Amino acid sequence: MLYYLFQLSEWLHGSTLAKAFHVFQYISFRAMGAGLTAFLLPLLFGKKVIRRLIVLKIGQPIRTAQEVHLLHTLHESKEGTPTMGGILLIGSVILASLFWARPTNPFVWITLFTGAYLSVLGFFDDYLKVTKKKSDGISSRLKFLLQTCLAVIVTFFFLLIPSFSTQAEALYVPFLKEPLIAHLGIATFFFYLFVIVGTSNAVNITDGLDGLAAGCTVMAAIAYAIFTYVAGNLKVAIYLEVPHNSYSGELAVVSMALAGGAMGFLWWNCHPARVFMGDTGSLAIGGMLGVLAISCKQEVVLILVGGIFVAEALSVILQVASFKLTGRRIFKMSPLHHHFELSGWKESSVTVRFWIMAIIFGIIGLATLKLR
Repeated sequence: MLYYLFQLSEWLHGSTLAKAFHVFQYISFRAMGAGLTAFLLPLLFGKKVIRRLIVLKIGQPIRTAQEVHLLHTLHESKEGTPTMGGILLIGSVILASLFWARPTNPFVWITLFTGAYLSVLGFFDDYLKVTKKKSDGISSRLKFLLQTCLAVIVTFFFLLIPSFSTQAEALYVPFLKEPLIAHLGIATFFFYLFVIVGTSNAVNITDGLDGLAAGCTVMAAIAYAIFTYVAGNLKVAIYLEVPHNSYSGELAVVSMALAGGAMGFLWWNCHPARVFMGDTGSLAIGGMLGVLAISCKQEVVLILVGGIFVAEALSVILQVASFKLTGRRIFKMSPLHHHFELSGWKESSVTVRFWIMAIIFGIIGLATLKLR
């Protein structure tokens, strides 16, 4: 919305006010503005949202002692902490993006639609957990089906954009200037399904300790703010030899809004958490990161940038596979953060060390821009 203040500078040509409005044409300026706005919104409305969740008795159910005795002992103090705080996070991201991003950009809308869609799905999942007083919400099959429907919608969207459809079918990998596969064909649907649903569930799995998922999101979102800005700038994209997409640059605004929203949410979510994001936030964050990665054709790099999310998801997959095949467990408990908890690490130590690794993974991912 503020983008159109730039047009006022044309009407007020030559005046001091025109020069002030002129800065709104720059993506970098609006991205910083979106990040700051999304950071401040949770700070301003956090208390009210938390109080409302407490009044509505939207408390987080904790696994019973029969399920995991030691984990229950470590986390029993968290029972009743308000969940569904993702409303605050994702709401801030959407509002800040609408306020600062160029509204005529279709990629902005598909990214925000993804966040809203998965946030609603996560909301119902959290609601069932709260009402049933159990850690199980929507069935995994139904959740996967609804996530698949979203992935199909997003894939069709990208394939129907004339200026992007050719790139949409290509598979780019780090260190190579040309696409590894130029035309994925029908496999494009499965690839995007893997990216969107996989990232969404990976962030969801990571959200198990105070501030863990939100903190790791900050670095991943900042990294994709840079990726999308580079892909949207023709000169920079040519210089770094990355795929250029004129729509992508505006997503730097959305990416910074996501980073700012996650930082603002951390104000209330850091240990000891006063509110949890729940599936309402974690599913949406992952889905948005997946769409951002597709938009700038840096899907494979998401494995590096989101290294913590990948490690958490892999720990669950390996644990289940090992137990079913051999009857033995690789980790004391999955996801990975619980393994370290049960190994004697304090929750805050696990979280901060995972944040450090998230920063390192983000830097490694960004380094691929120059290594081609």
